[in-house]
Amino acid sequence: MSSALDRLKNLTAQISSYELERKNNLKSLEALYVSLDIENKVAIFHDLFEFKAINLSGISLSDESLGLVKEGKYAQVIGILYDNTAKVKNKNISLAYFGRAEKVGEELKRDIIAFVLGWRFEKSFRTLEHYHNLMAQLEKLPHEGTC
Repeated sequence: MSSALDRLKNLTAQISSYELERKNNLKSLEALYVSLDIENKVAIFHDLFEFKAINLSGISLSDESLGLVKEGKYAQVIGILYDNTAKVKNKNISLAYFGRAEKVGEELKRDIIAFVLGWRFEKSFRTLEHYHNLMAQLEKLPHEGTC
């Protein structure tokens, strides 16, 4: 019985740790939204999460080369919207442009990366909540006989 209680305590601690991290991430993300002037392109902070994705050009976000500058490229934060009624489904929108990637200072580069990763972190929580709600709705659907 003790090991089940210990597992429950560990799980509870991990969940509360994620929630605390999420809350801190949102605060940081909103500060970066202002300091990187993304508010000029997206006037309301929470509207950022209407984007299907946010990408970064000119600076690597991959595990093995995080923060490496791509020579000759331009550093830019790009939001991707999806519109299934449009002829072209995906629409890329420049949220922030920083010029040649190799000329971006280290602190600014770190802030840009933190913004994109922080957005993705929060978006993953929102996606998880969305699918959790869909699963709850599914449970309420009537069950019919199997074929």
